[in-house]
This record gives sequence, C-alpha cells and structure tokens, in this order.
Amino acid sequence: MNYVIGIDLGTSSVKTMLVDRSGNVCYEASESYPLIYEQSGYSEQHPEDWVEKTELALHKLLTESNVVGEAIEGISFSGQMHGLVLLNKDGQVLRNAILWNDLRTTKQCRDIEAVLGDKLLEVAKNAALEGFTLPKLLWVKEHEPELFHQAAIFLLPKDYLRFRMTGHISTEYSDAAGTLLLDIVEKQWSSDICDATGIDMGLCPPLVESHSFVGTLLPDFASRTGLKPTTKVFAGGADNACGAIGAGILSNGKTLCSIGTSGVILAYEDNKQLDVSGKSHFFNHAKQDSYYAMGVTLAAGYSLQWFRDTFAPGVPFNELLEGIDKMPIGSKGLLFTPYLVGERTPHSDATIRASFIGMDGSHTRDHLVRSVVEGITFSLRESVDILRLAGKRIDMLISIGGGSKNETWLQMQADVFNTNVIRLESEQGPAMGAAILAAVGCGWFDSLEECAEVFLKPAQTYLPIPANVERYEQLYRLYQCIYDRTKQLCDELSCFR
Repeated sequence: MNYVIGIDLGTSSVKTMLVDRSGNVCYEASESYPLIYEQSGYSEQHPEDWVEKTELALHKLLTESNVVGEAIEGISFSGQMHGLVLLNKDGQVLRNAILWNDLRTTKQCRDIEAVLGDKLLEVAKNAALEGFTLPKLLWVKEHEPELFHQAAIFLLPKDYLRFRMTGHISTEYSDAAGTLLLDIVEKQWSSDICDATGIDMGLCPPLVESHSFVGTLLPDFASRTGLKPTTKVFAGGADNACGAIGAGILSNGKTLCSIGTSGVILAYEDNKQLDVSGKSHFFNHAKQDSYYAMGVTLAAGYSLQWFRDTFAPGVPFNELLEGIDKMPIGSKGLLFTPYLVGERTPHSDATIRASFIGMDGSHTRDHLVRSVVEGITFSLRESVDILRLAGKRIDMLISIGGGSKNETWLQMQADVFNTNVIRLESEQGPAMGAAILAAVGCGWFDSLEECAEVFLKPAQTYLPIPANVERYEQLYRLYQCIYDRTKQLCDELSCFR
C-alpha cells in the first residue's frame, strides 16, 4: 500500500494526514505551537516552531500508524495565508513571522492606497488590508530599517516550512495572491506595485504551480521523521485554496463555507475578470488557471473559542453546543457581532469590536452560545450576499470545519444562506486538499477533479426551511444595523485598549 501525506500548517497547530489511494484517512497527527502577542493588535510566531512541530507530527504519524517511510510517495502542503517570513542571504530567519491576523499595519494600508489608487484593484484585485503581506513588509521597512536592509527574500509560512524540508525556495500562485504584490491575471509579481511602494522585486520568491514537484526531502529532515530522502515534495497551496480542493470546489456553481479560526465563504470562478470591486477577495486557485472569490469573517470559530475559554473553560465544544437546538431562533432577542479582532468582509475595519445586543437577566449560557453561532453565520451571510450581487449563483454550499460538526448549526446555515448545505462523509479540510495535490502530483490521477471524485463523498444535505428563512431574514436585517451604530463607540473606546 502506498500513501501520500497532506500537511496543514495552521495558525495554532500543524496537522499531518496519511491518505491511501482510495482517499481513506489512515492516520492523523498534530502538534500545537503558541502565538506571540507582544502588544495589542500584534500577532506573531517563531518559524522554527513550525519546523520542530512538523517533525514531531510526522514522526508520530509514521510511528503510531506503523507505516514505513518507503510507503510514502509524496507530500504536499496547505498553509495559513499572508504571514511574513523574512530571510537573509544565508537563508536565516531575521525576525518572528508576522501573521495574517496581525493588525498593526493600518497606516501602511493607507499609504498603499495613496500611491496606487485604482491600480491596486486593477492589478492585485484586492483592497489593502492589514492582514496582507505587503503592508507587513512596509511596516518592517519603516520600523525596523536595519533588519529590513538585511532581507534577501520573503516567504509565506508553508513555503518556509517546505524550504526547511527540501532546501527549495519558491511560492505558488494561491499564496502569492494574498501578498498584494501579485498581478492576479498575468500570474507574475507586479513591477507597478513594487515600484510604487518601494519594494525590491528581488525580495519576491520564484513562482510555481501548486501541483509542481519542487524536490525531495533533505536527508537530516528525513532521518528525524522516519521518511525517506527520496520522498517527492509538491508546492501546495494557501489554506483556503486547499480547503476548496478538499471540499471539491473545482467547478462553477460550487461554493464553500469553512468555519475555522476565521470563517470563509469561497466560490469557484474561471472568469479572471469577475468584478467584486474589492468588496470580497479574488485570488488564484490552487487548481491551475482558476480563481476563487472569497469573503472572510476574521473571528468565526475564534468567537466560539473565546466564549468557551472565557465563560466555560474546559467544556468540550460538542458539549457547549448541545443546548442550542433547544433555544429559539434569535436567542430570545439577543444578537452577537463577531468582531473580536476587527473585521474583514464586508467591513474592512481593524478597530470595530464585538457586541452582545439585547441581553437581559433571563438569558442563559445556551442563549449566549446560540447567539454567538448565529452572529458568526450572519457575518458569513454578508459574504454570500456580495458574491450573489457580483452575479455568482449559489445553489448549494459545502460546509467544512467547526460549522459542519453540529446538526443544528448546519441547518442554521441552510436557513440563513437560503440554500442547500452539504456535509461531507469525511470532512478533512485543507489537509485533504494538500493530500489531493500530492496524489495528483504523484500521478495517481490525471486531474484534481478525478481525484476529488474518488476521495470525497457527500454524507447529508440540509434544505432551507421556509419559516426559518423568513425569521432569520428579519434578524439578519437587524444584525446589519449593528456595525454602523457601534462604529463610533468602538473608535472612541480604542484609546483605552
């Protein structure tokens, strides 16, 4: 029996997945690592933690599954987007990685807008947001000039991990699209953006396709994990692109709802000129010469995690959600906005903060939990609306991540989005997308679509209930009012943080 491994380098942990030729997940192993919050709005990690924990997870994967290294044909990657890793000319890391959820770069975003104007959306297809890589580069250039002068190249998180595993330096288009430096349509680094912002194009890594074979494992890395140095390694993709592959979002009409730390609504697109006017993201897919439009809720699953850690520490998530099916739609007049770390879509706002609106003494923990879940879903509905207004048909969504683990939440998605929602038989998210890239790279299948047909199976479909749709529509309109009515208060409170 031969296998491939999908590696998903997430925000809080690395997940490794062993998959056979039939798409069966034979074993999984993961290792967590810490986030570094030096001050409010900052979010960093040690890149070396990614390497060490990946080694441990791979070693555990092989040891506990009793699969020998010779049986592993290929490895590919999924990774958290936008993070900045700076290397010097010797390939040494110059500073902590600045992550996607870091909010320090508001000034740099305004500077980018000032020098590029409409050219930014024309070329990069995305607005300047704090999470992207270019603003981080400009922040380091402005605040750490001596360190920036030493920089020879930047990498995205998964690409740094792959570099440490293979010695190969590159990125691929789905991750490059999230830097704000890529010409999305022409699939090349933009000299216009680099020149306007003062970034040397030499800092940008070489570009390859997601399915590209980029080398084999370095002997030292292989020996520490139990893998063989001859194991083939493929470039991989951004986490959202791999999540789309892992859910079969590979043709028009298919849309993904992914609820992890952040939340994503992602629609496949083969029209490179789709106009979303910067209201949602438009990125290159990990499927060659394809694209996707995407809206993001920054604190989706994180809102539920925050609530659990703050008000129900130690309670498992399945237990926390047990009571929400007994709570009425609208949580007895309670609304929650998931703006714990600002918001991405449709409000590009780093200072807005979360709210509970309508709380009274009769509300219980279950009311609050349902309100958090409803607020997350309403936020994602705003992304669905943007895509529909851009002309995208959304006849069904495939739900993955935390939002697919609870029957009540799945039905809620169908009702709030007013569309069919599908749960997969074995939902594995971005790690499965990485495994599919490795399987196709190894020649097991001729295309991603052919592989997805074998690897992915729908388990259940949730249909919208008309009475619920109507009730949620009323609540959703109230939810949409909260941003404007709390914006000034949050701005004025920001000086006290």
